[in-house]
Amino acid sequence: MLPSGVSYSERMRDISGSAIRAIFKVLGRPGIISFAGGNPSGDALPHEACAELSREALLRDGKRILQYGATEGYPPFLESLLSYLKESYRFPVEKPNLLPLSGSTQGVDLLCKAFTDPGDTVLVESPTFLGNMQTLRIYQQKLVPVESDEHGVMLDALENAVKRTHPKLLYIIPTFQNPTGCTLAAERREPIAKMAEKYGFLVMEDDPYRDLRYAGEPLPSIKSYDSSDHVVYMGSFSKIISPGMRVGYMVAHEEIIAKCAIGKQGSDLHTANLTQAVVDGYLRKGLLKPHIQEIIPAYRDKLNAMLAELSTFPEGVTYTRPEGGLFIFVTMPEGFNAGAAFKEAVERGVAYVPGTSFYPEGGHENTLRLNFSNSTLEQIHDGMGILRDLFASKLK
Repeated sequence: MLPSGVSYSERMRDISGSAIRAIFKVLGRPGIISFAGGNPSGDALPHEACAELSREALLRDGKRILQYGATEGYPPFLESLLSYLKESYRFPVEKPNLLPLSGSTQGVDLLCKAFTDPGDTVLVESPTFLGNMQTLRIYQQKLVPVESDEHGVMLDALENAVKRTHPKLLYIIPTFQNPTGCTLAAERREPIAKMAEKYGFLVMEDDPYRDLRYAGEPLPSIKSYDSSDHVVYMGSFSKIISPGMRVGYMVAHEEIIAKCAIGKQGSDLHTANLTQAVVDGYLRKGLLKPHIQEIIPAYRDKLNAMLAELSTFPEGVTYTRPEGGLFIFVTMPEGFNAGAAFKEAVERGVAYVPGTSFYPEGGHENTLRLNFSNSTLEQIHDGMGILRDLFASKLK
């Protein structure tokens, strides 16, 4: 109960916490195998390199790093980030187009703050990342799901939704999507950029998994087809260096960046100078690409191991086959309830995320998301065996 006379704001009254964060509360007991989170492998977190880069940065520029910084970013990081983007992406970018973020998720918050009013429509993939759905709901947006298949958002469904609802924003994860692991097909990317220009809405292109590719060829970003500044690209170093450092970035028209920077001043003033400096060192010393190449083989092995286990599940179980990222999405036969089976799975020592939480419209109780990156091969074998037996017993 709240203290007497105290009440929640209208925007927070019906907001519950993240389903994933709630699941973490039941994972404290020793020995539980968790396929529930979205964490990088502990083996992929370069703690020694980060310690060395932190020390070097503080000894070299400690007075500036330990002082308040500019909302627009730590200057050396802006320089190295700009070089990295020009080398790695096909879209034009200069410093006025950049804003460091405290994780790419902050970009969604800032864009909502800058461009939406309560009751505005935001189009989202169905399913999509539940954390950013929560952010959109806090800003009292009307979330409209757009039908997706194994190749991402379906263009006809998207254009129909645009014509029907006149959205302010489209939120999309184009590469190794969370929760499905699917990638938006190459031939669907340019039409989305052109559709945004034609109908006058912003595309929030959230692309934190792009570099975790284990097969296939990289695809151009939606932003690379953006000739009218209707696409805002958000990237992150959380999955490829460290989620705990909270360093991401936004690429957009300079007026969008300027307005979002004003919004950021009221959120966290600026992304931590020290973590920006560590990522700057990673980029400036050319450490990032070798690090990614080093961590990918183990991730590939884990993905393949989980896919191999899924191939032994009961008939009628289907699942995505990602070429990268951290997730596999499973669809059980109709009538199966992944939420109801979750408690028993935890009792047997395994956790996952029921898929209904990823659908803005709810339903889809027969789906679930599995994460493979933060488990060992042995845990994948043992945990998937437990789930196979449990699920088989529910399907009899």
